[in-house]
Amino acid sequence: MNEKNAATPPDADRLQRGIQSIEVGGQLLQALVHHGRPMALKDLAREADMSAAKAHPYMVSFGRIGLVAQDGASGRYRLGPLAVQLGLIGLQQADPVQAATPLLAPLAQALGHTVALAVWGERGATIVRIAEADTPLRVTLRHGTVFSLAHTASGRLFGAYLDPAVVRARLEDDRRRAAHDAQAGHAPAAGMPAAQPVPEWAAFEAQMAEVRARGLSRSEGEIVAGISGMAAPVFEPAGAMVLALVAIGPDATFDSRWSGAVARELQACAREISQRLGRL
Repeated sequence: MNEKNAATPPDADRLQRGIQSIEVGGQLLQALVHHGRPMALKDLAREADMSAAKAHPYMVSFGRIGLVAQDGASGRYRLGPLAVQLGLIGLQQADPVQAATPLLAPLAQALGHTVALAVWGERGATIVRIAEADTPLRVTLRHGTVFSLAHTASGRLFGAYLDPAVVRARLEDDRRRAAHDAQAGHAPAAGMPAAQPVPEWAAFEAQMAEVRARGLSRSEGEIVAGISGMAAPVFEPAGAMVLALVAIGPDATFDSRWSGAVARELQACAREISQRLGRL
């Protein structure tokens, strides 16, 4: 028997069979996800601790299979269609999403508003399921949309129920990003409002306390004027929040009262989903 093979545990042998070039290239994808916005090649390479010349062939190959896409005008890279599909499918395969999905369309029709499911992802509250009401006045959402932690109903809802250390880290990251954008002079996209200041942790904690006291979170015209939203938490059996059940609509028809029809229907549906997950 070969002494080297005898001395190498099977598990260690399996660990040595990875493809190093894939792992190296994965650092570029991780940098793109962590940054959360389209990036220039030189910035991607710097964050992945490699030269631009070394990073470029990886990005070309990633582009060919749809993991990244490159903007023709700016040359910046963003996540491609395959990466988006992989992320959404991974989120959708979670049991809470499967349990909640059949209830979305009936809820949307009952409320007359768009409803959605959000989970906590790498960058915050992320939309994974949407149902629209058959009404002329409705707000359209997109799968994969990431909601602001500090300025949306679903963001504050997760902020109220997740581990405070996780929430505080996300808030501080948002503060650093906002400061960087302000310093760099980044303007909001066409048609979007100016960026709002990210609150200090103490002020945000006070908002979270109110969310927990009410068991609901709401937003009125914070991101887009004339649009309101409300969110209710879904819990798994051990008590951890796993989903935000969100309703969003135009102010003219959206009942944003804490005891209004939207609030009652959202909370009732969230409780039913929690019960389907085994929470008593």
